[in-house]
Amino acid sequence: MRYEPQSPTRHNARQHHPYQGAPMLALDDFLFRGTLKDIDPAVAELIDHEAARQIRKLILIASESTVPAAVREGLMSVFHNLYAEGYPDPRTRRQTEAEILDYDEQLAYYRRYGDPRYYKGVEYADIIEALARRRCAECFSNGQFDPARIFVNVQPLSGAPANTAVYEALVKPGDTVMGMSLIAGGHLTHGSPVNRSGKHYTIVSYDVDPKTERLDYDQIRELAKAHRPKMIIAGYTSYPFAPDWEKFRAIADEVGAYLLADISHVSGLVIAGAYPSPVGHAHVVTFTTHKTLAGPRGACILTLDESLSKKIDRAVFPGEQGGPHVNTIAALATAFKLAQTEQFKALEHQTVHNSAHLAKVLADEGIRLAYGGTNSHLFVIDCKSIKAQDGTPLMGDVAARILDLAGIVANRNTIPGDA
Repeated sequence: MRYEPQSPTRHNARQHHPYQGAPMLALDDFLFRGTLKDIDPAVAELIDHEAARQIRKLILIASESTVPAAVREGLMSVFHNLYAEGYPDPRTRRQTEAEILDYDEQLAYYRRYGDPRYYKGVEYADIIEALARRRCAECFSNGQFDPARIFVNVQPLSGAPANTAVYEALVKPGDTVMGMSLIAGGHLTHGSPVNRSGKHYTIVSYDVDPKTERLDYDQIRELAKAHRPKMIIAGYTSYPFAPDWEKFRAIADEVGAYLLADISHVSGLVIAGAYPSPVGHAHVVTFTTHKTLAGPRGACILTLDESLSKKIDRAVFPGEQGGPHVNTIAALATAFKLAQTEQFKALEHQTVHNSAHLAKVLADEGIRLAYGGTNSHLFVIDCKSIKAQDGTPLMGDVAARILDLAGIVANRNTIPGDA
């Protein structure tokens, strides 16, 4: 498809400046008007193709979700135009949603006292960020904690910067950190040697038991006692079973370590009560917002410890990032509102049920499941259990490509025992 620029609808004759006498182009304004299809039909067409692909194929990638249109509407809002380095006034952490949305009070306070940000023109950015923080705290309070006790940072741009900020806040370069190895199901930021976490800290990785393919808490405890880490990370990328947060906290307390719970994959399940919550067990909780939560691409950090929250806030800004993406925060506020509905909770429980059912059907067909099954939204197939007539095992990359051609989208992943 070829795009032909349209002739301007208004005059563009050169006129003389009344004072300088220099020729100039007379314009009504400098704004670009028109839809994406009008201005850039090539990109508009690509978006249409991608939308059709997502509708046409069955997408089983555990780290992806279908984000509601209302959330995407906030993402494309004019909040995108702002710079807002810093944070809202701390008093908003104690306010209810109704108090946060009291515009008369909020704007009067802003005009009289200002706020801690480095840019002005952020009075509504303050409100939307305070609202997102409050709704997030309500999602994770689960009736056990006053939302005002949960200190939330909604500014991390993704999961890796969120985890990096926690490292910056809680440990020093060279300190020992324990996390699950990447091959066993951990994340790059849990100490992989190719990630900055593995380059700047002394990493001690724990694995699953080679026979049961499950977490062995006695082994993890002995490893922690031997190496005395400053921080232990629990929460995983491909390990399909929920960890025992209480046991992890007991191990962390025994060796004097912080416990970081990375629930990036399962945050939506936790909110819905379909997965045990680490809030109240972990010193700090991190999660991305675009997986089971079905929000925009971003991340959050939670803690019940106010002193830790101040360190984390400084580690996010100015330590790791500059200005936050306020449009993302607006979309997050809507995602957290949806996450408190019964419809969302039913969706999360159904997702876990579907995962367990499909895993059982495949196992009944003789396909081996890594880790022996699942109690979450994902499971991992040991493709090597499928062999050609000459005995050649099926590998994950080839399997994913074949499935994609058949209209099923999945991703390859390491499993315990991979080299």
